[in-house]
Amino acid sequence: MADPLEAIENQVGRRNFESPPLHLWHPALSGAIPIRIAADGTWYHEGTPIRRDSLVRLFASILRREEDGEYYLVTPAEKWRIEVELHPLLVTDISLREEAAVALLTATLNTGRTVPVDADHPLHLEAAVGDIPVLELEHGLSALFSRSAWYRLVDLAQDLDGAATVTSGDYRFSLMPHQ
Repeated sequence: MADPLEAIENQVGRRNFESPPLHLWHPALSGAIPIRIAADGTWYHEGTPIRRDSLVRLFASILRREEDGEYYLVTPAEKWRIEVELHPLLVTDISLREEAAVALLTATLNTGRTVPVDADHPLHLEAAVGDIPVLELEHGLSALFSRSAWYRLVDLAQDLDGAATVTSGDYRFSLMPHQ
């Protein structure tokens, strides 16, 4: 049997694929592949960390979470279930820029991709890790804030009605857990 990692890489290509058309790909389940994404964002294959950043970026670009709550690497011809301990991606940095006197937040993921914080990419607090924010992404994915990104986000927050709140365009989010 061919190596599933090599088969996936060959099908999708070695291009810098940021957003392949996952919504168009619906192959039958090929099985499970021994890939695990640890809670700290480290990707493992057969228990060994995947050290090639380009391979992690490629796999992250074809990852989706389906209605069954499971995570899959999807290509036009194959679909492989993988294990995700908490959230598949990490926010490693958050930046603020002003555009026409409007504050806009942009998150940088551990794959290098940048994502706006907005209504399409909202935040929620993850109770499992002490109410650290999580950024919602396309394809059912999410990215947990790293410690440094979380501290930076707190620094960018303003006090609105007694709650630390971040604003990005028309989107507002309280960093305080709801009781």
